[in-house]
Amino acid sequence: MFDRYSPFVRPYLSTRSLEPENQETPIQFIRNEIVNTRLFFRRNHFSYPTLTFSNFWIPVKGSVATPLMLLMQDLYNFKSKTIKVVLECSGNKRSLFEPKVFGEQWEKGAISQGIWRGVPLSTLLKLAGISENAKEVVVEGYDYGKRTDLKGVYSYTRSLPIEKALHPDTIIAYEYNHKPISFKHGYPFRLIVPQWYGMASVKWIKQITVIDNSFEGPFQSIDYVYYPNKDDNKGAYPVTKINVDSTIQKPLHMEVLDTGKHLIQGIAWTGGGYIKEIEISTDNGKTWTNVLVENEEKTPYEWTSWSYEWSVQNKGEYTIIVRVTDSHNRTQPKIPFWNRKGYGYNATDKIKVKVE
Repeated sequence: MFDRYSPFVRPYLSTRSLEPENQETPIQFIRNEIVNTRLFFRRNHFSYPTLTFSNFWIPVKGSVATPLMLLMQDLYNFKSKTIKVVLECSGNKRSLFEPKVFGEQWEKGAISQGIWRGVPLSTLLKLAGISENAKEVVVEGYDYGKRTDLKGVYSYTRSLPIEKALHPDTIIAYEYNHKPISFKHGYPFRLIVPQWYGMASVKWIKQITVIDNSFEGPFQSIDYVYYPNKDDNKGAYPVTKINVDSTIQKPLHMEVLDTGKHLIQGIAWTGGGYIKEIEISTDNGKTWTNVLVENEEKTPYEWTSWSYEWSVQNKGEYTIIVRVTDSHNRTQPKIPFWNRKGYGYNATDKIKVKVE
């Protein structure tokens, strides 16, 4: 799974905060398409919930013909779906914004990928019989706590438009990499919403409610909203699809190399379509070279691994840049879209190295 490391030296998560626990995947050391549970990034707004017997039931209610109360075994009995999905926190790379923004200062590791198994949310909604006026599906988690900007206690709750909720690949997952989801990643039930940032994939599902209006909870209407202006909310709009993006995993930023051949490696991903083009520059953007893209065996929701053999004979300092384009012709910008809460950073990835 890893190269250049003995069995006794293994990477671990990088800690951003302890309470609540927020930790990054050591993405620069991942050499596999699947991230194991131990290295999957952790994003929390509150302390971990306490599991009780009630956690193993999921109510489906609201604007439905037949409210449901489903036990874990009931979900196991439904036809399941297995999908490989990249999950990325919308705050990934927040620390790279200029000017700086407040919030968890994620570097490049608030992203992971693996295989999820569960029941399509649409299966439950159709069984309950959603009303013709249904507009959104609200998913509430068991995690809760106080917010610094509001009075009172709030649970982590998000909604999906009915179309996204009914998408066959939006699932209620109970397995990750062919094992039960770990407690810290949402056991026993976690929503998985492919191609949307991770805030949509609610953990520790408490209940599902179909509504015929727009949900206005704070994690929907205050957080996870793009605010283009520092001092007002003009032009604000919700965070949804993952932006086209890439990360250089090898070599490391500010690494010292010798002359000769070096393998530059990384990943690229997008929230719509597939990665169509990957370009690399080893001279700070003066010239660009296309990197071979192999997507034949890729599923729609996973990242694309890439590599480029760089031959360097001259000593000195070099800036390496990667930019990618997806099949919807979305290309990484040179400068990211700055927004007050620091979401969706996806500028061309850049590192510096020194050759001696």
